Amino acid sequence: MLIIVHSQTNQRNIAQNLGRSEYSYYFVLKEYRPVLERLGRVMEVSDPQTEVDALYQDCLSRGEDCVFLSFSPPHHTPVHFSCPTLPVFAWEFSTIPNEPFAGEPRNDWRTVLRASGAAITHSSYTVNAVREAMGADYPIVAVPAPVWDRFAARGAQLQRQPLANQVKLKIKGVLADSRQLDLQAFGPAHLRTEGGIDFEAPPSEHELVLDGVIYTSVFNPSDGRKNWEDMLSAFCVTFRDVEDATLVFKLTHHDAEEALTDILHHLYKNQSYRCRIVLIYGYLADADYERLVQATRYVVNTAYGEGQCLPLMEFMSCGKPAVAPRTTAMIDYLDDDNAFIIDTTDELTAWPHDPRKAFRTLRYVTNWTSLCAAYRSSYEVAKDDPQRYAQMSAHAVASLERFCSQATTEQRLKVFFAQLFETSVEPALESPQV
Repeated sequence: MLIIVHSQTNQRNIAQNLGRSEYSYYFVLKEYRPVLERLGRVMEVSDPQTEVDALYQDCLSRGEDCVFLSFSPPHHTPVHFSCPTLPVFAWEFSTIPNEPFAGEPRNDWRTVLRASGAAITHSSYTVNAVREAMGADYPIVAVPAPVWDRFAARGAQLQRQPLANQVKLKIKGVLADSRQLDLQAFGPAHLRTEGGIDFEAPPSEHELVLDGVIYTSVFNPSDGRKNWEDMLSAFCVTFRDVEDATLVFKLTHHDAEEALTDILHHLYKNQSYRCRIVLIYGYLADADYERLVQATRYVVNTAYGEGQCLPLMEFMSCGKPAVAPRTTAMIDYLDDDNAFIIDTTDELTAWPHDPRKAFRTLRYVTNWTSLCAAYRSSYEVAKDDPQRYAQMSAHAVASLERFCSQATTEQRLKVFFAQLFETSVEPALESPQV
């Protein structure tokens, strides 16, 4: 079987696309590829419009099965190819778009999903949302990006003590440390002092030393779903008098000033606190990223919803328990044995690509008091209960193996593709029950 793959973001344009809409599809494709290569020949195309059907016709002439996996949301998935085309997409809202808007019929995802006849997503939550719109027998499978093998191997080499001790890493880019900044430089304009960050300066190398109980979150600050404001304010309040608690934000974005400015202002607003806040914008070599993971005691997420959340999956695969809500995709791999669960409340919201901003779906708002309690409880375990920390760490690794190992991914895709190609290629996409 030939498996054709494509993502709008690729190795050539990832640097300028970091933090832009749907950039993470590139990373999902990268994680899928080794598994896809066990199932068939894989060919990545840069121009689907000219390449996909030509490859499909070539396969037909040889009697070879062929499928095009478009790593994109349905409204960006082509529906006019002769080649069987499946969207591979993430989604974190209670309903899928089920009406056209902005003059684009594909904005009604049902149109695309009917045309494709099947789809791949990353969580049981999304499978349920799709089947609510498409019918209980719609052929869709939940296959998260298989990150476990790579990160569990890293985690096996890391120390798993609850406290970090003088862990050093080098950063090329911008490093903002609440203990070294004059936060008045990021206050309101009429109160602002000199001494902020020169974003025009060329990237420089910094050494960061981490000690104590380290909480880490990796996210795009321009992604409105991430709700980093609650994560930061609750941390500053909970650990206002705690010197050995540190929150690290590893920021993924294409523009340093855009990524940091609002967060720096929030550092100013949440004063005063004795805990430490560290913002990392820039490149971390693999060895330094591993040291960040090593230093981390807990990975933190306070998002309104997640399609799968690669950073959370990666850190947990390394044996780092979470502080996070158990909603959307996170239902599949978080529990009380590997995470300190944050309570949430449903809230009406709009689909993110709907310019009308019409309330058509739900997101999940963090309970701020519950977040503070999760911070306190996790800190107490790190400081006073190393046995429980070790148990949570081991359970995180085991849970993520079941959720996102290459073996799990291979088995799910093998069964799914077998059902898709049970009969002749083109009608096969109408019939399987997955």
